[in-house]
Amino acid sequence: MATEELQPIQGMADIAPPEIKIWQRIESCVRELFHCYGFGEIRTPILEKSFVFLRSLGETTDVVQKEMYLFDDRGGRQIVVRPEGTASVMRFVALKGQEAQDARLYYIGPMFRCERPQAGRKRQFHQVGAEAIGPALAAADAEMIAMQVHLLRNLGLRNFNIHVNTRGLPEDRAVVTAGLRAALEPHIPNLCDDCRRRIDTNILRVLDCKNETCKKIAATLPPVTTFMAETSRKYLDDVLRLLKLLEIDAVVNPALIRGLDYYIHTVWEITHPALGSQDALAGGGRYRITLAEKTVEGVGFAMGFERLITAVQNDNPAFAAGEAQPMIWLVSFGQPAFEDNLKLLQTLRFRGVRCGMDLAGRSMKAQMRAADRSGATAVVIRGDNEMASGTFQFKDMKTGVQIALTLPELLENLNPQVRIAPLPSPVDGAKFQ
Repeated sequence: MATEELQPIQGMADIAPPEIKIWQRIESCVRELFHCYGFGEIRTPILEKSFVFLRSLGETTDVVQKEMYLFDDRGGRQIVVRPEGTASVMRFVALKGQEAQDARLYYIGPMFRCERPQAGRKRQFHQVGAEAIGPALAAADAEMIAMQVHLLRNLGLRNFNIHVNTRGLPEDRAVVTAGLRAALEPHIPNLCDDCRRRIDTNILRVLDCKNETCKKIAATLPPVTTFMAETSRKYLDDVLRLLKLLEIDAVVNPALIRGLDYYIHTVWEITHPALGSQDALAGGGRYRITLAEKTVEGVGFAMGFERLITAVQNDNPAFAAGEAQPMIWLVSFGQPAFEDNLKLLQTLRFRGVRCGMDLAGRSMKAQMRAADRSGATAVVIRGDNEMASGTFQFKDMKTGVQIALTLPELLENLNPQVRIAPLPSPVDGAKFQ
C-alpha cells in the first residue's frame, strides 16, 4: 500500500506524542481555571440532527450554506457533523429545561467544517468554549470576557487584542438593515458577488467580508449602532464600562459582527499577531436561540485550539516545550533480574514514576539503545551481583556517573515529587562499560 493512502483525509490530522503534550497541558489549565469560575464540563455528541444548526446558526450563514458536513442517515434523517459547539450545548439546555437554567458549562472537542484548510483551521479543528446560561446582563458578558482573558494570561499570552461590538436586539434588525442598504447603495457595483447577494440575504455579513475592496467600502459605512435603539447602545456602553473596571483593555470595532445569526447585544473577538492574516484567536458573544419552541439565552465564547497553540508557542515557549517528568529505564542481566525488574517496574509505576524496560530479553547494548530512544534520564541496572547484594546500579545518562543504591534509597531518589539530585562520584570505581 502506498504511503499516500495511509495519510489522513485532507484537512484532518493525527495528533500524537510529542505534539499531544502541549494539548494536554492547555486542557489541564482550562479545566482548572473554568472550575474556579464555577463551570462544569459537557460532552455533546459529534453528530446532531440538522435542525440544531439550521435554526440556530441561520440558513443564510456561510457555515450552513457552504461548510457543514450534512448527510442522510439510514433512517432518512438529516444529520450534521457539528461545525461549532454553542448550538449543541443550547440543544442540551433546551432539553433539560428549568433544570439547566443558569447552567455554566464548558466543552473541549473536535468540530468539522467542509471548507478550504487554512492556517490554524483544518476541516477537523478543535475548540475550547464556555457557555453561561441566563438573561442579558452586561455584568455577565464582562465576566465571560474576563474569564477568557484570565485563561490567555495564565497560558502566558500577552500580545492579544480584544475587539468588541454589538449586534443589538432583533427589533433593531429591520432599521439596521435599511440603514446599511441605503449606505451601500452607491457601492453595489464594486462589491464582490457574495456581498451583492448578502445585501438581500444577510447584509451584516458585508461588514465581515475579507475581499479588500469590500473591506474598504465597509470602513466608510456608519457604525451599526447609528441605527440601533438607545437601549442597545447603552448595553454596549455598560459592558465597556465594566471591562474598564476589571482593567481589561478592549476597543470598539464597528466592523465586527460575528457570522452567526443567533447573536444579540455583545459580540467580541480576540486577535493575536502571531497568527498572521488569519489572526482571530477566539470569539464570543451573547445569543438567543429557539429550538423546538424553547428559547435559550446566554453568553459564551470559543477558542480554536490549534491557533491557541501557535500563540502560546510564540509568547510562552517555555510552557509550550513543557518540563517532562524524568524517564527511568530498567536494564536486566539474566532471567532472575529480568523478572525482579518486571516487579520493580510495576512498583515504580504505582508510585507515579514514569519508567519502562525492554520486554524482549535482549542484550545489554540493545537495552541501553532502547533507553536512549525513550529519552531516559537514568537507568537502573540489575544483574546477578546486584540480586545477591540487594542493591541497584543507578546510572545518570547525562553524566555517565553510576552509584549503588539500596531499595529504600532508590525509591526515595525516584519519588516523582522530588527532583533527582546530582549523583556523587562513583562508589568503589564501579561503572559498567
